[in-house]
Amino acid sequence: MTGSGEDAHRAPGRLAALLIDASTEAIGAAGGHAGGIYLRSHTSGVLRLAVLAGLPGPLFKPWWRLHADRPFPVADAYRLGVHVVLPNATETMRRYPQFAAGLPFQFGSLYVPVVGASATYGVLTVLRPATADAAEVLPACERLTRVAEELAARLEGHRETVAWDGEPLCVRPPTAHPSEGRLGRFAWDPASGVVTADAPLHALLGVAPTEFEGTVQALAKAVSDADAERVLAALQETAANRPPPSLPLYVRAPDGGLRLMEFWTPDPGPSGSDTRPVRGFVLDPGPSVAGDAAADLLPEGVFCLDRLGLVAYANPRAAQLLQRPRDLLLGRSLWDGVPWLNQPDFEDHLRSALLSPDPVHLHVRRPPDPAQDSYEGDWLALSVYPGPDVLTCTVQPASRMPDPAEAAGAGASGGGTAGASSLAPLYRPIVLAIALTEAVTARQVSAVVMRELLPAFGGRRLALYLLQDRHLFLAWESGFPPGFLAPFDGVGLDAQLPGVETLTTGRPLFFDSMEQLSAAYPGIPLDAAEGARAFLPLIASGRPVGSCILGFDRRRSFSGEERSVLTALAGLIAHAMEKAQRYESEAALARGLQQALLPRRLTDHPLVETAGRYLPGTQGMEVGGDWYDVVESGDGLALVIGDVQGHGVQAAATMGQLRSAVRAFALSDRPPDEVMSGTNRLLIDLDPGQFASCCYIRLDPATGLARAARAGHPPPLLRNPDGSTRVLDLPGGVVLGVDADARYPITELQVEPGAVLALYTDGLVERPGVDIDDGISALRVALTRAGNPSTRLADLSDRLTTAARHTAERPDDIALLLATRRPERRRRQR
Repeated sequence: MTGSGEDAHRAPGRLAALLIDASTEAIGAAGGHAGGIYLRSHTSGVLRLAVLAGLPGPLFKPWWRLHADRPFPVADAYRLGVHVVLPNATETMRRYPQFAAGLPFQFGSLYVPVVGASATYGVLTVLRPATADAAEVLPACERLTRVAEELAARLEGHRETVAWDGEPLCVRPPTAHPSEGRLGRFAWDPASGVVTADAPLHALLGVAPTEFEGTVQALAKAVSDADAERVLAALQETAANRPPPSLPLYVRAPDGGLRLMEFWTPDPGPSGSDTRPVRGFVLDPGPSVAGDAAADLLPEGVFCLDRLGLVAYANPRAAQLLQRPRDLLLGRSLWDGVPWLNQPDFEDHLRSALLSPDPVHLHVRRPPDPAQDSYEGDWLALSVYPGPDVLTCTVQPASRMPDPAEAAGAGASGGGTAGASSLAPLYRPIVLAIALTEAVTARQVSAVVMRELLPAFGGRRLALYLLQDRHLFLAWESGFPPGFLAPFDGVGLDAQLPGVETLTTGRPLFFDSMEQLSAAYPGIPLDAAEGARAFLPLIASGRPVGSCILGFDRRRSFSGEERSVLTALAGLIAHAMEKAQRYESEAALARGLQQALLPRRLTDHPLVETAGRYLPGTQGMEVGGDWYDVVESGDGLALVIGDVQGHGVQAAATMGQLRSAVRAFALSDRPPDEVMSGTNRLLIDLDPGQFASCCYIRLDPATGLARAARAGHPPPLLRNPDGSTRVLDLPGGVVLGVDADARYPITELQVEPGAVLALYTDGLVERPGVDIDDGISALRVALTRAGNPSTRLADLSDRLTTAARHTAERPDDIALLLATRRPERRRRQR
């Protein structure tokens, strides 16, 4: 948990205000405790979380960015334009196992697309308490739909392109107990100097409306007499569009309690004004949190977090156990105040407490504190108790917990007697099922089985055989002596072997020792002097798929529960393997389609050298929508690169249609902006449910004049003859297929002889967890270093894609197109 999400005050403007208001309204309408808004971005096929209300941004960073073609509820709502209703964790697991694997907690969720007359802008989502069935949440879904419709209508009138590319705005939802008067709102107009406050704020501050002077100075003094100057300075900075980094602001009330202030600038100020109106609220956590002085005297540590993870209270004992002074805890996020709590296990438990109603308990290991003379041990017992507005946490010393490696060693020992330590009772088949959802090839399935199954049961050896033409062929092995399994590769179904018999009979076979195995199959080769073996049939829907062999280093017994679990897991593996075999057959056909759609050779020109490279993604069908092309356009050349959202045969088919359209426009020598506009309208008319990015450059080989247009695509690079390389800042329009009236401005540039133009798709520069701008900068540096003016473009293309070609896991396709005007000497030689 590093960094922090950008608060609402970091992105002033009308769009931010619309999204913040809609998200908080949605939470109230759907009876939720948290929610947010995903918007489309300028990166093709990517949705970004624009607002996160009621949850800490850093804790949910893995969900900030989402591909629209992924099997997640947000993606389905956006791509298909449907409502997704998940009343509870069971339904979420059934429909979206990958999403449930990341957040396996008891909560329900609703997803409603924000659809305007001309585009789908994003998805409004609310997290709420779990219910028994979907019927109970339909009224909430209807109310949420009205909020989404109102937001879409407001976005239709937004002057600028509605897209989001930054971090989410993290805001607090409406308090769950407004009747207690603990939250009050205000608005300040610097132009008139007037402050207006609602009734709850007057009650909270203890100032009657008739007694309130209505000035910003009076507001600051009423909120905190001791901190009035600090409050006033922060408000003035915000009005000047310079929000202080310390927001939200924690101040002391007259009674010594803690108050929180949050404010932002939702709208620009009047024309010619240097200041903006300010809106905000004051939150008094109340006696149940900071005002309860009795908690300071408790022998156990107690601290409280608000819904954004900020520490609202900590008693002295908590500060002592967490090894942080209280003044460095209050008002800070927990992961900033206590950096050593940046542990995956703690993060997961904290997410559970934020999303589900049940308390969570865990042990965490703290680092030694050399400043303390007496040290109470390195383990703490933490408990987190959820609440509607505040999470209450207790902390106290605990006995030492075993290291994970020690626990794994105990479970993996195999034992020599019945009742030996095993993780099987704790290992649910659904865990392996979740992991298998990501595996699409037989090799990936095998890797998942080895990673998930062996450690759970303490196994050391694994062999997977697949059935083909009535013979079993070895698909994966791990842990066996080299060459030991070779004689069993390709055995027929008439062989007297346990791996064959388990498949032909459909019964799993368990042997507690090698002696048992040898007695049952006299003369069978053995790979160890002792050790247990399990032979499991892989049968999917009554069809034999293969067999699975688990090996253990020591003798062990298999309990009835373990045998049942292993048999169930074998069924999951069989289904995954059968799916993988179908996938590999279909993928071979799809790859043929992909190759047919890409250009076999690029248009040759005596004055211009070109080179292109395409690398398919290694996840999914390995077929996508990236393409490049070089087309004769009058007396010039058109350089084209594009990327259709998504992967698979549909993306490839859409790519083929767009490539044909662009070629037709280019051959008729249409200007770049007309090529983009015409292709955009064609894609909207085709309505494939996809959109695409594209960059089109028409180059005059004789003069070097280039005219370029860009539709939501990464900017091209230009390496000058002296080796310096720059990113071409081409103003562009939105991606193709979104707005029928979109405009695509033309930019003119000069390409000198020997200069290299580089067009690419985002797969070459985008990596999970890395900003795309950093990837583009890295490509710019690589292009500078990769060669000199005499380097052939084919060699230069290979160098720029070397790292990608040697990467086993490429989540996206990669396309690269290079072009250069030949220097005069090389033109004459040619």
